[in-house]
Amino acid sequence: MLPISRPLARLSVRSLSTWSHVQAGPPDPILGVTEAFKADTSPKKINLGVGAYRDENGKPYVLSSVKQAENIIMASKADKEYLPITGSAELTKLAAKLAYGAESAPLNENRIAVTQSISGTGALRVGGAFLARHYPHEKIIYLPKPSWGNHTPIFRDSGLEVRGYRYFDKDTVGLDFAGLKADLKAAPEKSIVLLHACAHNPTGIDPTPEQWREISDIVKDKQLFPFFDMAYQGFASGSTSKDAFAVRHFVKEGHQIALAQSFAKNMGLYGERVGAFSLVTADAAERAKVDSQIKIVVRPMYSNPPIHGARIAATILATPELYSHWEQEVKGMADRIISMREKLYDALTNELKTPGEWGHVKSQIGMFSFTGLTGPQTKALAEKAHVYMTADGRISMAGLNSGNIQYFAESVHKAVTGEL
Repeated sequence: MLPISRPLARLSVRSLSTWSHVQAGPPDPILGVTEAFKADTSPKKINLGVGAYRDENGKPYVLSSVKQAENIIMASKADKEYLPITGSAELTKLAAKLAYGAESAPLNENRIAVTQSISGTGALRVGGAFLARHYPHEKIIYLPKPSWGNHTPIFRDSGLEVRGYRYFDKDTVGLDFAGLKADLKAAPEKSIVLLHACAHNPTGIDPTPEQWREISDIVKDKQLFPFFDMAYQGFASGSTSKDAFAVRHFVKEGHQIALAQSFAKNMGLYGERVGAFSLVTADAAERAKVDSQIKIVVRPMYSNPPIHGARIAATILATPELYSHWEQEVKGMADRIISMREKLYDALTNELKTPGEWGHVKSQIGMFSFTGLTGPQTKALAEKAHVYMTADGRISMAGLNSGNIQYFAESVHKAVTGEL
């Protein structure tokens, strides 16, 4: 009897891949919208799924202040050396000042531990990992329902237990403030609560200053730990100070907050990945200890952050003329989005007489709007009108402009009335 040849034996073993058990993961809902949009050949197609600013012509927008900052950087002939583990000291100092305010007591007393991060996502991930390792109480984080889709995997993968609190009222397409308060009051003491500082993603619904004061009181009474995600400072209202109200109020009230910042939206530095994570501590000595532990979290994660985007952001924030110009540009972006909200509301309510109440289109703030459209309606809009958005009816207001808003309004009207 002839022995089995070794090459055949090796072949049969090799046919069983190490990764044969791995199942295909679900597609990203937002990236799926973009892929469908790209495949559509209609000249009327509109992509309202992407979370990036577009100008009046529907094109990506590079801020003039960013271009000027890059010119300054190029002229300085700066090197490409590694940054420290916690990034650019100039950027982190200026980012903290932008968020907490020049008059902030923790800032002026050197009580804020801060690290540059890989945009807002990286800030959240570093923060989640730090809390999972060092927060001495409940390793539970409460997220608003709904929240940015990446929040849950970020904190779950950081080692925290993720729960939710009520936020969005489908009936009013507004804030469920009673539900929010009840859920925070029912949360275990000393749990962590994630708060969107401004321009809530995906609803575009923010608490009023008075409601923020009530939330602060509840957080204090329950000894909850507030973790703010501030990805849209200046981009929501057009004012960096107004958009930082919640963060600054909580700090003024004595909360030791955590904060994730991003410069993707308000500086248009999407691909540069510029952000910051910070923690308010009791004193400078405690800050130094916390800072040392943040470095231990960051070092094995990505070693140190990228330099070019950090230099752009720092140059803008440190140069008075550029800073003033940047603030004007941020306000210009915010104002254009606000004008699109007003035009859409006017078209649906006054011109087309679309069934339903559309006041939320104007009252919501920031890049996104929860339209109240249903899954079947969004499906019909994509298939029959070439209008793309996420299935929950969230749209990026930045994707609308004077050239497509009328067509969009008419398409929504037809979807709501069943005429598509």
